Amino acid sequence: MINSNLAVLLAERKLKVADLVRSTGINKSTLHKLYNDESVRIDFDTIDKICIALDVEIGDLLIFNNTNKYKETKE
Repeated sequence: MINSNLAVLLAERKLKVADLVRSTGINKSTLHKLYNDESVRIDFDTIDKICIALDVEIGDLLIFNNTNKYKETKE
């Protein structure tokens, strides 16, 4: 499962979603979904803009948790 770390990144910088909307031009609802870790898909362009605006790498923004809910159980 991939989780968003946007809330932590914004908190560390004392920024709000509205600040990121202004600096990136990304739709507010898109950023709120990422902030609340409710996104199911994200465009590369969106990732690119966020990483540039916050000066972070993709791995800082998106965290991979190896709890694969899709893994088949073998008996």
